[in-house]
Amino acid sequence: YDFKKYVATDFLSLLHRGCTDIVCCIFFIVAIVGYVAVGILAWTHGDPRKVIYPTDSMGQYCGQGQLEKKPLLFYFNMMKCASPMVLLEFQCPTPQVCVEKCPDRTMTLVTAVGKIESEDWGYYKSYCRADPGTKSVPQILQEKLCPAYLISSKPFLQRCFPSLGKKGEVITVGDQETFNDGDKIRDAKDLVAGMKNATIVMEGRQVAMKIFEDYTKSWYWILICLLIAVVVSLIFIVLLRYLAGIMVWVMIVMVIAVFAYGIVHCSIKYVNLKDTPGANITLQQLGFQPDFSVYLHIRQTWLAFIIILAILEVIIIIVLIFLRNRIRIAVELMKEASRAVGYVMSSLFYPIFTFFLLTIVIAYWGVTAVFLSTSSEPVYKVFNETVCPHARETCIPENFTLSNMKRDCPRSECLFAFYGGETPYHKYLIFLQFYNVFLFFWCANFVTALGQMTLAGAFASYYWAPNKPNDMPAFPLCASLGRSLRYHTGSLAFGSLILAIVQIIRVLLEYIDHKLKGAENKFAKFLLCCLKCCFWCLEKFIKFMNRNTYIMVAIYGKNFCRSARDAFFLLMRNVIRVVVLDKVTDFILFLGKLLIVGLVGIFAFFFFSGHTDAFKGAAPSLHYYWVPILTVLVGSYLIAHGFFSVYAMCVDTLFLCFLEDLERNDGSPERPYLMSENLLNVLKKKNQAN
Repeated sequence: YDFKKYVATDFLSLLHRGCTDIVCCIFFIVAIVGYVAVGILAWTHGDPRKVIYPTDSMGQYCGQGQLEKKPLLFYFNMMKCASPMVLLEFQCPTPQVCVEKCPDRTMTLVTAVGKIESEDWGYYKSYCRADPGTKSVPQILQEKLCPAYLISSKPFLQRCFPSLGKKGEVITVGDQETFNDGDKIRDAKDLVAGMKNATIVMEGRQVAMKIFEDYTKSWYWILICLLIAVVVSLIFIVLLRYLAGIMVWVMIVMVIAVFAYGIVHCSIKYVNLKDTPGANITLQQLGFQPDFSVYLHIRQTWLAFIIILAILEVIIIIVLIFLRNRIRIAVELMKEASRAVGYVMSSLFYPIFTFFLLTIVIAYWGVTAVFLSTSSEPVYKVFNETVCPHARETCIPENFTLSNMKRDCPRSECLFAFYGGETPYHKYLIFLQFYNVFLFFWCANFVTALGQMTLAGAFASYYWAPNKPNDMPAFPLCASLGRSLRYHTGSLAFGSLILAIVQIIRVLLEYIDHKLKGAENKFAKFLLCCLKCCFWCLEKFIKFMNRNTYIMVAIYGKNFCRSARDAFFLLMRNVIRVVVLDKVTDFILFLGKLLIVGLVGIFAFFFFSGHTDAFKGAAPSLHYYWVPILTVLVGSYLIAHGFFSVYAMCVDTLFLCFLEDLERNDGSPERPYLMSENLLNVLKKKNQAN
C-alpha cells in the first residue's frame, strides 16, 4: 500500500506537526514553577508535628526535642475540659504538661505536701509545670505550678485520662466512687463530661489504628482479590469481541419483555378489580389521598398504568425499528474496539501510569496543604475560671505575670490556644491554599488528558493502518505518548485549564452553600442551587468535548480550538449515531463493572466474614471485617473502571475515525474506506478494486 495516496485522511500529518497552543504551554510551565515555589515556601514554614503530637500549655510538642522522654500530655483539671469552648478552640482551659507516664495513684496536693520528705512528694512534683520549692499550697495553686490533685489514669491517644470503671451502675475512678480535688469531695461521674469533650476530636485515631492493624493482617488477601478482578476484567474485554452483539440484543429483548410483563400484570389487576366494591370510582372522584396505596385499589389507576406502559412499549419498538442499523454499527464498533485493544495490549496497563502520575499530584497537593496549614505560629490566649474582661484575648506568656491582664484577672492563665500569625506570609496564607487547590485540579486534569490523548493516538494508528497490524507502529502507545508530550502539551494544558476553572468555581459554590446553611434567605438558596446545577452540567459538557477534542488533536495535530470546533460539528452532523453508541457502550460497560465488582465482592464477603466453613481457617482475625471487603469493592471498581476506560476511549476514537472515514472517503481507488469489512457490510458499502 502507498499510504501517501490516502492523504485525505491526513493522519500522517504528524510528519508536519508543530507545537500547538504554545502560549498556554508556557503559562502552564510558569504555573508549575510557581507551584513548586509554593511547596518550598510551605515546607520551609510548615511543621506537621502540630497535627501529630499533643502540645502542652507552652506550645511544646510532647515526645519531641527536649521533651523526647515525655510523650504523654497531662491535664491539671480534667473537669475544665467540660467547657463548650473546648469544642470551639480545641484547647482545655487548664494547664497541661508533658509527662513521662500517666499517674498510677490518686492523691491531693495537700496530702503530698504534708509528706514533703516522703517519696509521694517527689512523685507528685513530676506532674508540676515547675519546681514549687518551699512555697505553700495556696501559692502553688494560685500560680498554677502543680495540679490540685492526681487521679489514677491511663494513656489514650498520647493523653492521660482517668481510668474510670463501674461498680454496678455507679462510675468509679481508681476503684473509688469519689475523689478529692483538693477543695472538696467529688463524684467520679463528674469526670465523664470533661473526658468526653477532650476526646471528641481524637477518637477517630483509635479507630484508624484498628483499621491499620486490619490492613496489616489482610493486605495479601486483598491483593489476591484485586488480582482476581484484573483477570476477570481482561476476560470480559476479550469476550466482548464475541459477545457484544448478543449482550446488546439480549438487553433490548429484556427491556421489551419487562414492559410487556408490566402491561400483562396491570391488565390482570384491572380485570381482578372488576367486581370489587368501590373499585370503579374515578380518580377525580377520589381526589388527593396522602396514602398512595389507596390508588392501587382503583381500576382506573391500573388502566392508566396499562396505557402508559403500552405507549412506552410502542415508542421503544418504533425507535428500535428505525435505529436498528445504527445499533448494529454501535455493536460492530465495540467488536472492532475489542480487536484494537488486542493489537495494542499494552494500552490496558496504561491506566497504571496515569494512576502513578495522579498519585504524585495528589501526594504533592496533600503534603503542601498540610505544610501550609501548619505553617502558622503559636498563639496564646487568656484562659480564666471566673469572669474576666480579658478572656480569650491574645497574650505573651513570657511577660504575662507582669501584664495588666494578670493584674485585672489574678486567677487567669496565658495558655497556648492554636496556631496563627500576623506576618504578611500568614495574611496571604489563604491565597496560597487556594493556589494549591487550583493547581491540583489543573495538574490532575492534565494527567487525565494526557492519558486520553495517548490512547487516542494509539488506537487511531490502528484504524488508519491499511494493513492491520503490519502498517501500525512497532510501539503505538509509546509513539503516541511521545507525540502528545512533544507537540501538544499546550493543547492538553488549555483543555485542562478550562475544566479546572469550572471545578474551582464549583468548589467555591459548595463553600458558599456550606456558609449559608443557617441562612433564611430562600431566594439566595434557590439561586445558589441553580448555579451549582448549571456548573455541574457545564463540567460534564466540557469533559465530553475535551475528550473528543483530544482525539481530533491526536489524529490531525491541530490546535485545541480548531480541534474542538471540528469535533463538535462532526458530532452534531451524526448526533443520533453519537447518542446510540454512547448509550449502548455505557450499558455494556456498566454491566461489566457490576459483574466484576459483584463477583469479587461476594467472594471477599464470604472469605473475610467467616460465614463459610471452607474459609474459616484461612481468613485472618480482624477488628472490622468490612474494612478489607470495602477495600476490595472499591479496588475492584477502580480496576474495572481503569480497564473499561481504555476500552471506552478506544470505542470513542474508532467512532470519530469512522465518521471521518465516511465523510472524507468514498470507496474509490484514490480514496478507499479504511474501516473493517464488517463495518462496510453493515453500511452496505464496499471499496472498488485498485
